Amino acid sequence: MLAGALFKQAWKMLSHDEDAPDATAAERTWNEVLLAAALQGAIFVAVKATVDRADATATRSLTGTWPG
Repeated sequence: MLAGALFKQAWKMLSHDEDAPDATAAERTWNEVLLAAALQGAIFVAVKATVDRADATATRSLTGTWPG
């Protein structure tokens, strides 16, 4: 949910458009669709890495052992 909300805000700032393009939207260009997909992927990966790292750090704090 966090990644989705961050993506919506980032897309609004970059494109000045409310909604990101659908890959099948005929009125959208390849550049718009690919930029939206790349931005969404980058944000998702960054949020996932942040959550995973925070989880590992918390596990080490609680157990004294780094997970994995």
